[in-house]
Amino acid sequence: MEKENKRSLNYLIPLLMAVMMAGGLFLGKSFSSGESRELSADGSNYQKIRDIVEILDHEYVDSVDAEKLFEQTIGDILQNLDPHSNYVSAAEMSAMNEQIEGRFGGVGVRFFIIRDTICVTGVLPNSPSERAGLKPGDKILQIDGKNVASQSTSNEDVMKMLKGIEKTPVKVKLLRDGKRLNKKIIRGGIPIKSVVSSHMVDKSTGYLRISNFSKTTSAEFRAASAKLKRSGMKKLILDLRGNGGGVLTGATEIADEFLPAGKTIVVTKGEHVEDYTYRSSSVGDLKKTEVVVLINSTSASASEILAGALQDNDRGTIIGRRSFGKGLVQQDFGLHDGSNLRLVVARYYTPTGRCIQKPYSGSVDDYYGENMERYAHGELFEKDSTSFADSLKFKTPKGKIVYGGGGIMPDIFVPIDTTGTSFYFSRLRYSPVFTTFAFDFVQNKRNSWKSAGTYAKSFVVTNSVLNRFTNYARDEFGIGVMHADLAVSRDLIKNDIKGEIARQLWAEDGYFQVVNSGDPIIKVALKELRN
Repeated sequence: MEKENKRSLNYLIPLLMAVMMAGGLFLGKSFSSGESRELSADGSNYQKIRDIVEILDHEYVDSVDAEKLFEQTIGDILQNLDPHSNYVSAAEMSAMNEQIEGRFGGVGVRFFIIRDTICVTGVLPNSPSERAGLKPGDKILQIDGKNVASQSTSNEDVMKMLKGIEKTPVKVKLLRDGKRLNKKIIRGGIPIKSVVSSHMVDKSTGYLRISNFSKTTSAEFRAASAKLKRSGMKKLILDLRGNGGGVLTGATEIADEFLPAGKTIVVTKGEHVEDYTYRSSSVGDLKKTEVVVLINSTSASASEILAGALQDNDRGTIIGRRSFGKGLVQQDFGLHDGSNLRLVVARYYTPTGRCIQKPYSGSVDDYYGENMERYAHGELFEKDSTSFADSLKFKTPKGKIVYGGGGIMPDIFVPIDTTGTSFYFSRLRYSPVFTTFAFDFVQNKRNSWKSAGTYAKSFVVTNSVLNRFTNYARDEFGIGVMHADLAVSRDLIKNDIKGEIARQLWAEDGYFQVVNSGDPIIKVALKELRN
């Protein structure tokens, strides 16, 4: 069995790489107002770069995209400084600003492209799409007269067509129950939720998951936690796993909800900015609520600020695996063409004085590849494989030892669980089969359950449903059944089927209500809160 587990882990490495590469790339707090700064280009070194690019553009043996080359040169210069200073083109700025603001102009539907067809999997309440009469299960055939059915249309293409300035119209042609319908949708402001799941795990314990930190996160958090308190919450599991960070104040304002007045949350220090200490206030509804915080190797930046603030103030228990290790704060400098220079201007320090930024040798590949080194030398499996220098040792007010120099180490370590993994399971997870099967499965069952909680307790993925799924995977995606692997991964596959069906009906909140029941870290968190 041990040999089988090692073999199956090899197939998870690419997935871990993809996830880990995303960690720590999200935005820190923007100190700037967003106004452009006048930059002088009179110096000879500045002119030299322009001269070289111009010569390449006119004289090089092959055609050169001068603008792309210039932007790449800027990126290379910044990467020599640190891994988080970067140049953001004007085209990319719009999407980034949406994440920061937590809002964009659009129609308010969730969709998935299945068999070259845009399938509506959800319609946001009170959204332009709901007002126009769209329903889950609709298939979009045309957008503003352009055929999008049976075409090689990407998610990005669809988003570009549906998103736009608020109060502008977009026309869609739908297929519903064999009938073609024309709908006119007036775009509106669509929130990007960062609190993606909040529900009661038991009579006294709430669960709340934050996917990233935007300007609206703390308000979302307060609304969700207030609702949980009305449902009887006295203890909270705060899930920051996979949260790559975001707006700094999103984290400090949530920390303030838990900490008594006057406690240090985080300190920022830089050569050219004033030192600043964020402190807690007397305001907050969770000052006496027991809390555990879940982290992993892709919890970064603002996530680490929040986890570090609670850990260093002896306010909560941190559970999981060592976080990413991003202790840098970025400032935005708007440039004349609408592009942006996102420059690291400060380091942040946790309340005990820790800088948790991990080392950077000058190679971005090595920097992000460090997460794979953790995997290779067993850190994801054994707490003792993580080593910290004694010079980076700090003490909390109650005497707990914490370390700087590379992420937040949890108070309770939980190894990665590889039970039930197999090559067959990995093939299924890398394909869209769970999502497409779930979409087809719920077409005549969307009103079968009153709530995600009712569904989680009552619905069972029977062997009949499992056989239907494996046949579907074979017929639709060419993934033949591997019976030995199926025997190993049966429970994981069933859990993912159930979770994806819940996601189709209740989005992320439904999904996590299902999959959390079998999550080892959730089980440890509940045990800690009950002790």
